[in-house]
Amino acid sequence: MQAVTVSPKFQVVIPRPVRDNLHLHAGQKMQVVEFDGRIELIPERDIRELRGFLKGINTDFEREADRV
Repeated sequence: MQAVTVSPKFQVVIPRPVRDNLHLHAGQKMQVVEFDGRIELIPERDIRELRGFLKGINTDFEREADRV
């Protein structure tokens, strides 16, 4: 875990190892969520990056009658 400092303008710098691991780039948008007393930053991804992420998912399950 790495510590960051909140600037007088309430800005923080995401440490380089985290940026590199998450493939973040300058100008990228992020969702900010307050949850259970903490702040979570969720990077917005281009829809093209999501292509195929459900490949191989098991869809063989029984559905409720009103959900078909």
